[in-house]
Amino acid sequence: MRKEDLAVYLIMGTQNCIEPPLQVLEQALQAGITMFQLREKGEGALTGKDLEMFARECQRLCKQYEIPFIVNDHIELALKIEADGVHIGQEDMELEKIRPEFKGKMIGVSVHTKEELVQAVDQGTDYVGIGPIYETKSKQDAKKPAGVTFLQEARKLYPTLPIVAIGGITVENAQPLKESGADGVAVISAICQSEDCRPVIGSLQSIFKA
Repeated sequence: MRKEDLAVYLIMGTQNCIEPPLQVLEQALQAGITMFQLREKGEGALTGKDLEMFARECQRLCKQYEIPFIVNDHIELALKIEADGVHIGQEDMELEKIRPEFKGKMIGVSVHTKEELVQAVDQGTDYVGIGPIYETKSKQDAKKPAGVTFLQEARKLYPTLPIVAIGGITVENAQPLKESGADGVAVISAICQSEDCRPVIGSLQSIFKA
């Protein structure tokens, strides 16, 4: 994968948006996000056929704008609709078990410790997500904010590994993440809870695509 794909990485589920989700996604695509992850979890989340239909609509938009479409956790769905990749957490299926099914596709892993990071790299992850950097309200079971210390450690340990920072990220606090070694930021609320996400995305682009 290309590191620049992580620059402005939108993560979204239907429950995150104050406007119609597909409208939010299309506006974000038009504004210049570089990657999209469908993360449909939590209270009120779509399931079954409704989830598949929504995923296919998101995928259609991403293809139209030539942006990678990633599915969070739902391995079978990602395979069924031939998503560009999948993102898994530490509580999800192990990377080495799903790698054979995703040949030529992207697999991202959320890591919180050096041990998890090393294991993910050894098992062939394409990129890692590190966080939560700052306090976040988008994930109910989020761990305590970690700040940039682990991010800096990860970058020193793996100078060429694609790394995206996540958790409570806004335009105002993104610059230190670039300076700490992140290739980009994964954003939920700053885009999904905005009445107009274009200035947000433009500002993040100016930081990470400069």
